[in-house]
Amino acid sequence: MLTRRTFAAVLIAALAMPTLAAAQATTPSAATIERQLEAAPKVKLRPNQRVTIREFKRRPDLRRMARSIDIQSINFAFGSAAISESQYGKIENIADALQRILRRDRGARILIEGHTDAVGSFQSNQILSEQRAASLKRTLVREFGVPGYALETVGYGEEFLLVQTQNENWRNRRVTLRRFDDFIR
Repeated sequence: MLTRRTFAAVLIAALAMPTLAAAQATTPSAATIERQLEAAPKVKLRPNQRVTIREFKRRPDLRRMARSIDIQSINFAFGSAAISESQYGKIENIADALQRILRRDRGARILIEGHTDAVGSFQSNQILSEQRAASLKRTLVREFGVPGYALETVGYGEEFLLVQTQNENWRNRRVTLRRFDDFIR
């Protein structure tokens, strides 16, 4: 038999646990995004160690060293890369952070990485992740005035899963913002 005290404890615990919808809806604040992308670089490359943007995109070892933040809250319809206006409030946080960074450092460069979960074919996930990254860039530039020169895009499909599963998992469907100006020539 469930006592009132036990029921209250269970109810409080359930309310304290983030729901899937709440976790997906939570976008880091502009200040958090800015702080992550402005943090001290994890490594400083000498000029002769720097690479092209193309090589940076292909080298997970370099990307792991770059300042970054995962954004898991932008919701796309299944199989779609379109960003609805209902997502603009979340994207505004990203735009505000990027604009503040670029005001301080016009040389800052951000890679927008698109990721998917492992449901579907490798090929379709690869294409979808590229389209989603490009869609976010387009929205940042057209709707929020972020300078396009500062943004690059790439899609990794299901290649870099956060949660190792072949099943659907919302944590894997994300965008990663990665600052790469410290790594390129």
